[in-house]
Formats: sequence, structure tokens, C-alpha cells
Amino acid sequence: MVSETADDVLADFQGHLNLIFARARTLWKESALRVHPDLQPSGYKLLAYIARTGDANAHRLAELFEMDKSLVSRQIRMLEDAGLLQSRPDERDGRMRVLTSTPAADQVLAELRAENAERMRSVLAELTPEEVAAASKAFRLLAEI
Repeated sequence: MVSETADDVLADFQGHLNLIFARARTLWKESALRVHPDLQPSGYKLLAYIARTGDANAHRLAELFEMDKSLVSRQIRMLEDAGLLQSRPDERDGRMRVLTSTPAADQVLAELRAENAERMRSVLAELTPEEVAAASKAFRLLAEI
């Protein structure tokens, strides 16, 4: 029996990460379509972030998601037109707009989160809480690089 080297284990881990990223892109696309038939995955990610954090502005979103400002602006306009996002002037800087999700967006996003959480629970059910914590730590560390 051949034992795996650290490089073999790392290569296997990286391969599985690639599969996770591919699956995430598919889920973003499917989720975007469930929110609105014209919504792009990039717009879904922006909306989900705004709903999760409470508010944001276009400049911050462009930086955070490393998107071109014109793409962010188009997605925001589409989300506003679809009744999923609302904006108001920033009280500290009137040139900026504060973006918040609408109750309609919050409702559909809550439904999607609940479905995704149930899927996650069923997939991770075979792991111990310690194994889930270790995986969470690995993902946290990877997010920081």
C-alpha cells in the first residue's frame, strides 16, 4: 500500500476546492434565476451581500467583489428596477447612495438560505461537530490569503 504524501493530500484538497467553486458558480446562477429571471449571478451576489449586511454602497461593493464600477452600477439599476433594491442618499456624503434590500428580496433570499442550509445540514450530517469545525477553520484560513 502506498502512503499519500503531503503534496498528494494538498493536490486532492485543491481538486475538491475547484469542484466546490464550480458548484458555487452553478448555485449562484440557479439562485439568481429564482430571485428574478433577468438577474445575473453577479447581481445575486451583490443583493445577497446587501441583504446580509443591512446596507452598502456601490463603491464598497465594487471593491469588495473586485468588479468594475460600471458592472456594479448596471446590476444595481436592474435590482432597483426589479423592486429588489432601494437606495437613499448617504447622510454623511450626499454624493453616495446607501443601498438596502427590499422586503420582497429579503423574503426570497430567506427561502433560498433555508433551502441551502438544509442541503448543507444533510451533506454534513456524516461529520462530527469537530470535523465541521476543522473544515470551517480551513475555509476561514483560506479566505484570509
